[in-house]
Amino acid sequence: MTATLTPPAAGSAASVRAGAVLRRRTRLLALPEVRWAAAATALFLLALPLQLAGAPAWIWGPLYALSYATGGWEPGWEGLKALKDRTLDVDLLMVVAALGAASIGQVMDGALLIVIFATSGALEALATARTADSVRGLLDLAPATATRIAADGTEQTVPVDELTVGDTVLVRPGESVGADGRVLDGASEVDQASITGEPLPAAKEPGDEVFAGTLNGTGALRVRVERDASDSVIARIVRMVEEASETKAPTQLFIEKVEQRYSLGMVAATLAVFGVPLAFGEAFSEALLRAMTFMIVASPCAVVLATMPPLLSAIANAGRHGVLVKSAVAMERLGQIDAVALDKTGTLTEGAPRVVDVRPLRERGLNEAELLTLAAAAEHPSEHPLARAVVDAARERGLDLPAAEGFTSAPGIGVRAVVGGRTVEVGAPARLLAEAEIEAEAEAEAEAEAERAADADGVAAALARELEESGRTAVLVVVDGTPAGVLGIADRLRPDAAATVAALTVLTGTAPTLLTGDNPRAAAHLAAEAGIEDVRAGLLPQDKVGAVRELEGAGHRVMVVGDGVNDAPALAAAHIGVAMGRAGSDLALETADAVIVRDELAAVPATVALSRRARELVVQNLVIAGVFIAGLVVWDLAGTLPLPLGVAGHEGSTVLVGLNGLRLLRDSAWKRAAAEGTG
Repeated sequence: MTATLTPPAAGSAASVRAGAVLRRRTRLLALPEVRWAAAATALFLLALPLQLAGAPAWIWGPLYALSYATGGWEPGWEGLKALKDRTLDVDLLMVVAALGAASIGQVMDGALLIVIFATSGALEALATARTADSVRGLLDLAPATATRIAADGTEQTVPVDELTVGDTVLVRPGESVGADGRVLDGASEVDQASITGEPLPAAKEPGDEVFAGTLNGTGALRVRVERDASDSVIARIVRMVEEASETKAPTQLFIEKVEQRYSLGMVAATLAVFGVPLAFGEAFSEALLRAMTFMIVASPCAVVLATMPPLLSAIANAGRHGVLVKSAVAMERLGQIDAVALDKTGTLTEGAPRVVDVRPLRERGLNEAELLTLAAAAEHPSEHPLARAVVDAARERGLDLPAAEGFTSAPGIGVRAVVGGRTVEVGAPARLLAEAEIEAEAEAEAEAEAERAADADGVAAALARELEESGRTAVLVVVDGTPAGVLGIADRLRPDAAATVAALTVLTGTAPTLLTGDNPRAAAHLAAEAGIEDVRAGLLPQDKVGAVRELEGAGHRVMVVGDGVNDAPALAAAHIGVAMGRAGSDLALETADAVIVRDELAAVPATVALSRRARELVVQNLVIAGVFIAGLVVWDLAGTLPLPLGVAGHEGSTVLVGLNGLRLLRDSAWKRAAAEGTG
């Protein structure tokens, strides 16, 4: 059974009211596949205990019949349509085998086969529907309306779909940007993590580009629209996810790869087993019995179970350890990868800015604690992410913050406040140093004082450059008009990042690639800490997809690990996509084939190793199932295989491969995989 991703209807962007985004998710029972599978399962669970308890067949028989009908009509109908197109699939073969089992008294076995297939189809339909929900929900990132400035200066609230290239829009503090464009006037900081993945808001001033769906900070911006709504970066992300989902051919499990040959061969052989002896004078009942016995022992039930239990057991075991693998196909794919592409922010890093350096200027007589106290007290009223990082750093050190008075904030520059009688400014070094230089020239009463101020500016500028070259965001602290020190803020590497990179290198034989929208300097510094050499920075979503295609073009099966909206197209395009669950965007979580629920990066190589172990058990089971099928078929053709013995052998092989696959449910299987995942 297959399902397709339905593209969102035109104009499906929902409005944002009262700051809340309207989310649309397909209800579970709204899917017909889920309803039919649930009905078939419920009827089977009602009939089974009645049969086992010895109730009359007229009680449990109709329940089994309804289970066959509700769970088998859809694959049967699809199989008949495929048959009309001169193709034969395993779904139809399973329905026929189930009916054949029922015809010789094995009603329960046939019903179980029907339930398994119906449930599999329902899970596939649900996963597809949820992905479509998230693709549509992505459009909610962009506001439904924007403030357009007319030629006479008046303001009009219009739907974003009516904006055209050349229009000017006003983006007030705290609003989402309504269209892709370029800043004409104003200064602010814009959180564009949803597009570029950068952990910190980007300063915007005239001439800078902004994207629809990103969040404006504390300043007002006048933006000239440069792209239609249908061609915005957000809209292109939607299209890329849809196209990748449609063109990424679904991986087939082993039995599905040979379903045509096996199906045709089994049907032809069954007809031959029935027709040839009949033509040579064998009694009709004996020929039919032999043919039905052949169909039962040759049916791929054991082969199907040879494949599924190891993969499903691996899924269950991974789930207990905080990894949600969405399907058996995804679990199979994890073990096939030979190249890995990692996002930076929120994947290799913790995704939150932290103060990692405190550098006071000795000439000012402040130590680290005093410098951090003044900076945190001045930043305390601010809501900027950098301000929160400074305040959090002071609290972690147990510093008492005095009250700040006269707080003011200048977008793109920083904040100013009076703390303990001192005027404290915290912000961008380039802007604050320029202002300090102007003030020093205007207020200096003597040449010596001007020289001391110039020296402090030079030392502060050198410190800022040193921190920025090491991948930090430098924040200058100015006290009473003179630089007092510099803070270095960065997104901290996860503790297990380096070990995970090393483990993935061992597992795949190829070092991972870093794909990030962050600036090259910060990306290179963090990659060096994690042990990654191939760094591709400053990437937009389409660039990440291009990088994945490039790796695939070189013959690799790529696993992408990410967490943001900007990672979703690459997650969809990759051989397997894995999302970090704690801070992952809805679209990334739904698009990915697996989710690291607990945000433990080390679980990625462990899950890959577990998948490879599951694939080994699949091969073992296929060998076991093949030996049993071949032996029983030869017995039935060369001699007389009693039907009860044929059923026992068939069911015995099914049970055997099932139990072998269930070995991966044990905790020791995860421990072994984790050990392999750490090299």
